[in-house]
Amino acid sequence: MSMDQRARNKAAFARLHDAQSSGDVEAFGKAVDEVVHPDVLIRTPLPIAATGAEALKQVGAMLLHAFPDLHVEVEDVIAEGDKVVLRNTVTGTHRGEYMGVPPTGRFITYREIMIVRFADGRIVETWGIVDVLAQLRQLGLIPS
Repeated sequence: MSMDQRARNKAAFARLHDAQSSGDVEAFGKAVDEVVHPDVLIRTPLPIAATGAEALKQVGAMLLHAFPDLHVEVEDVIAEGDKVVLRNTVTGTHRGEYMGVPPTGRFITYREIMIVRFADGRIVETWGIVDVLAQLRQLGLIPS
């Protein structure tokens, strides 16, 4: 894969993160439509029944509803071949229901690592590791 293609892949994934941090559910959904293949394979367990790009839209909407000030800070980006790897820090204030938990008003910070595979300029497969334990601790659901 050319340097040019790796740069385009990095930019495409950055578009998703920027849309997620915008706080605008519609903008995020539009970015998913532009960057993600409709039948994307998501290799990370999600708390919803949807699959493909629709699953990403629903998770994004859920996060933005629960954490309207959600911000994704990209710490590292590595592009090699057809994959892009990102290490992120996510922050937000819990202002809406999240996975059955009513709003706590708590500000949380957690980390995640995302790997995406591209084909024909679109994301076709994803893997993610999200520090859910940090989320649950900061929301007061399990002891620190």
